[in-house]
Amino acid sequence: MTDPLTEPDALRAAAETMRQVRERCVWSQRITHRDLVPYLIEEAHELIDAVERDDRAELREELGDLLWQVLFHAAITAQDASDPFDIDDVARGLTEKMVRRHPHVFGDAVATTPDEVLVHWNAAKAAEKRERRSVLDGVPAGMPALARAQKVLGRAARLPVLPVLPVERPETALASEADLGEALLALVAQAQQHGWDAERALRERIRLLEADVRAAEYGG
Repeated sequence: MTDPLTEPDALRAAAETMRQVRERCVWSQRITHRDLVPYLIEEAHELIDAVERDDRAELREELGDLLWQVLFHAAITAQDASDPFDIDDVARGLTEKMVRRHPHVFGDAVATTPDEVLVHWNAAKAAEKRERRSVLDGVPAGMPALARAQKVLGRAARLPVLPVLPVERPETALASEADLGEALLALVAQAQQHGWDAERALRERIRLLEADVRAAEYGG
């Protein structure tokens, strides 16, 4: 049996560790892709928290935890009887896609500004996703609502004729959940106009609230 601790390639060692865990751990053997989803969401949010708090030690650990989720999913697919693929197949697909989407790095295209890079990226992505018929295709339904609103508004801005969007915060009092939804969407639209991240803004404000709550609890 291969000892992952003696493998000089750290990524290969991590993949080998996951393979052995999947094959020999009775808990891991029973786990499905769906079972992993809550952990994936939790790990992603823990990584976001480490980034926004600029905690280097936590950042390193949470990146590893998120990588473990990727390795876990790939270990599950490697055992699929009808359509198996492993982490190497995932990595090869990723490399091919990133090369395609960066023709200014790996080809003859030229991009001297971030906007020009985005043009190449979007062109390559459009070529890959020819089956998509709507600008909203590919927006995950499970995204947090504020983040999804930002994504939908951003996609809608690509249309030659824009839909009617709420851009002003309603002055009338909220009388229903529908009114609340309208007001929230209007705030997200305003954030979009300013280039602000509504999801991050709310997270940051919640952190301040949490600090105030803890200070009140401990008499700070």
